[in-house]
Amino acid sequence: MIKISEDQTKIYDVIYCCEYLGFLDEGERKVGCLLHPQQNKGVDLRDDSFYGRRLCEGHLCPSYHYLTREEKLALMNVTDDWYLYGLCVTDIDLAKSYFSMVSERVCEMPSPDRFKEGAFKDIVLRFFSFKISWPFRSYASNRFGKYYFDGSEYMISRIDYRELGCEGSRFDSIFLSLSSEFRNLQELKEAENLIQANIDEFANMYSCFSIPGIGVSDGQSKKGDSHFQTGN
Repeated sequence: MIKISEDQTKIYDVIYCCEYLGFLDEGERKVGCLLHPQQNKGVDLRDDSFYGRRLCEGHLCPSYHYLTREEKLALMNVTDDWYLYGLCVTDIDLAKSYFSMVSERVCEMPSPDRFKEGAFKDIVLRFFSFKISWPFRSYASNRFGKYYFDGSEYMISRIDYRELGCEGSRFDSIFLSLSSEFRNLQELKEAENLIQANIDEFANMYSCFSIPGIGVSDGQSKKGDSHFQTGN
C-alpha cells in the first residue's frame, strides 16, 4: 500500500530513503519505523525493507557516535518539531560548530537542561531554524547541506571566498551546512552578522543569568520585570 500510494523516485541516487519511515502516533509528532515489532504486536516486518532486519537492527547514524551526550540532549530540548530535529541532529558540522562557539563564549558547555528554558531555547531555536529559513541558501536541486550531487557522485560544495574578495570566514562550516551561496561580499557580511548576533545574544543572556538575583524565564526576570535587574 505504501509503495503504491507514495512516489518512489529517488531524490539523490546515492541516498536511500526508506519508504517505511512514518508517523507512529495519531498526532503525527513521533517518527519511526513502521515495520518494527513494537509497531506490529511483536511481529518483525523489517525483512520487507531494502536493508533488511539485521542491518536495521545494528545501524546507528554517524551523529550517534560524533555528537556528545550534551549536544544530543540540547538539540532534543530545543527542537520540538520532528522535521527540524531530523535536519539538525544529522548535521554534525552544524551542531558541533554552534555548540562549540557558544561554549567558547560562555567558557563552558551549558547544561542541556538550560536549553529547556524559554529565553535560551528561543535563541538557540532561532539559530537551528536557519536550516529551513536561511536567506542565503542555494536552491539548486543538486544541493543537500554542504554537498552537491552529480549522479552517483557527491562532493563538498566549497565557497569561493577569494571570488567574494576575502580570505575566508570563521563561520565557514556553518555556511556550508546551510547550503550557502553568496553573490557578493556584502551578503557574506550580512550572513556573518546573523550568526554572530545569535551567539552574542545567547552569551549575554547566559552572563545575566549567572548574576545572583537574576533569573531568566521566557525572557523575564524572576520578579516578572521585562528587564533584568539585580535583587535587593
